[in-house]
Amino acid sequence: MAQTRMHGYFRSSSSRDVNPDLEAERKTASFSVERLTTILDGGAENTKTRRAVDAIIHSDPVFNRENQYFQTQNERYEAAVKRAVHVQEKIHQMGWSENGPEIQYFNRALAGELAFPIHLVFKNSILALGTDEQIAKWIPLADQYRIIGTYAQTELGHGTFLRGLETTATFHVSTQEFTLNTPKISAMKWWPGGLGRTASHAVIFAQLYVKEKCYGIHPFLVQIRSLRDHSPAPGVIVGDIGPKMSFEHIDNGYLMLQNINIPRENMLSRYSQVLPDGTYVKQGSDKMNYFTMIMTRVDILSREVLPNLLRACTIAIRYSVVRRQSELKPGDPEAKILDYQTQQQKLLPPLATGYAIHFLSVYLDEFCSKGHTAIKQGNFDLLPELHALTSGLKAIITEDCAAGAEVCRRACGGHGYSALSGLPFLYTKLAASCTYEGENTVLLLQTARFLVKCFGAVLSGQPVPASVVYLSAVDSGKCQAWTKMDFLKPDIYAEAYRHRATRLLRNAASKLQALVQSGAEEYEAWNRCTVQLVQAAKAHCQYIIVKNFIDAVEQLRNEAEIQKIMKHLCDLFALHGIFSNTGDFLHDGYISGDQMDMATASYLHLLAVIRNDAVPLVDAFDFSDESLNSALGSYDGHVYQRLYEWAQKSPTNQQVRTTGYTLLARAHQPRDTLLCCTALKAEE
Repeated sequence: MAQTRMHGYFRSSSSRDVNPDLEAERKTASFSVERLTTILDGGAENTKTRRAVDAIIHSDPVFNRENQYFQTQNERYEAAVKRAVHVQEKIHQMGWSENGPEIQYFNRALAGELAFPIHLVFKNSILALGTDEQIAKWIPLADQYRIIGTYAQTELGHGTFLRGLETTATFHVSTQEFTLNTPKISAMKWWPGGLGRTASHAVIFAQLYVKEKCYGIHPFLVQIRSLRDHSPAPGVIVGDIGPKMSFEHIDNGYLMLQNINIPRENMLSRYSQVLPDGTYVKQGSDKMNYFTMIMTRVDILSREVLPNLLRACTIAIRYSVVRRQSELKPGDPEAKILDYQTQQQKLLPPLATGYAIHFLSVYLDEFCSKGHTAIKQGNFDLLPELHALTSGLKAIITEDCAAGAEVCRRACGGHGYSALSGLPFLYTKLAASCTYEGENTVLLLQTARFLVKCFGAVLSGQPVPASVVYLSAVDSGKCQAWTKMDFLKPDIYAEAYRHRATRLLRNAASKLQALVQSGAEEYEAWNRCTVQLVQAAKAHCQYIIVKNFIDAVEQLRNEAEIQKIMKHLCDLFALHGIFSNTGDFLHDGYISGDQMDMATASYLHLLAVIRNDAVPLVDAFDFSDESLNSALGSYDGHVYQRLYEWAQKSPTNQQVRTTGYTLLARAHQPRDTLLCCTALKAEE
């Protein structure tokens, strides 16, 4: 009998009133949904812990978000603050570790609707960039929320280009202090979360000046508000930047500094410091100031970006087996819209993308942890590769997730436009991710610069990092597929992606070199190649994702049923990429027109295969109804009833007589009466 999760425990689905169309989908699952859930969670114990957190949330009215779509910006912020404070109370009450998995599960269950998200980035900055003494001083205060921090890097006039930041920190030997200033309006810190009205302290990135010499960007810990009454510190101008496309619950802010003095010890100095006599000492790599951002990007991808795509897929796929539209076969009842191939083509590739990114995020977490360990031991060898890989993957993943969520929204027709579906909320959050923590085009060009250097190393016979070893592989010349079934072989499509990535990089690097040899300045040559360089960086990242998905599927060899469906998803993900970028693969004849027809045939066949398991595949994500907060995506599938019930919660429907009614009533009065009313209003 099909089983379903209910607030942390299992109950027969027959005991619930579930839409029969949705229930039918679950009865034909080709694999154990529960087993797949535990694999995605990283083990049964993690699943148990996560569900225990879910149960706590769903039983506590403070965490209720059912009125979220009707709240103002201030109400969203205040509710998020209450939830964040309550989470800390729960963690203390339950005896959980501040750095344990529970806080991640709280964030997942509440879809990120918690205040203070940048406080963790603030802490990580101190842990990564601070000395042992600085960590001992500041981290206990931050852990106990005696101070609340933010990460102030982006400025009104500069974002991803850190060298262009204009805030200054000038050291004075006589006072042993740094003086921080915002020299002009473009230097104003702009966008940091928590800055608008929450943070008491900030890690501020500024240009370091010692004895009139600039040493570049460095981090400084600055108190910006009083711990007594929370008023701005003298010389600090701070506030909220106003409404945004999303994240209404986060108080993104602005900050101006006017001769703010801080002690010498407040420069985070694990990798560089200023001695009392003004001597500047550097230890390690200049790129260490980027490491906090690297860790933040990896964390955002796995805990913020990916879950929102998975939510969108869950909502749209469940809705698509409840919604019926037109006759598929003349004379039959209206068909489930997921039975239409066009709907499968919309929704199943984002689903496959979600699984691909899940396995990639596991890999990135491990790689980042490995890099962090090496760096703490003084080995910075992995840092360039880690920076290039996370930059490119952040760009690709956020773009794919934002596009996937928008496809899911549109696939739900008019109801997807309703805020009550939850889909507009998910899309706008994902759209924002394409810009914050690094604008995607800039990030791809950073990856491209790394790739060009590595390609040069390959040509000269030098060793290269593991992620680009494929550049030195011998090219097979032509695709080795002879039938459509060959395109379901991972070696075949992995080689196609490898060939494309290598060709695009080779072409971009060759053009770059030719321009320089013809007399163009390097910066000019680079600018004239950036479109092709971005293409090459994307192709590189897509190859990495495909190869990692293949490796992840191979590691499931002891899970036959799950490995089979994951193999289908891996095939679909790879073939969708070929189907959607036919020009790249046909360009130099590596894949022929006939072979592209074979790949397309295999791709379309997979849509029908995976469609049969679509609902179980999203059920395995194990999002509660409360976490989805969607009238379309609930587990029981009672879409229309829930839409109507939720609509009744609108404040508009609670008002007996609206302003609009009063105006209309006046408009229908005789002219003399209307003029009289106007005169009376004027007298008032």
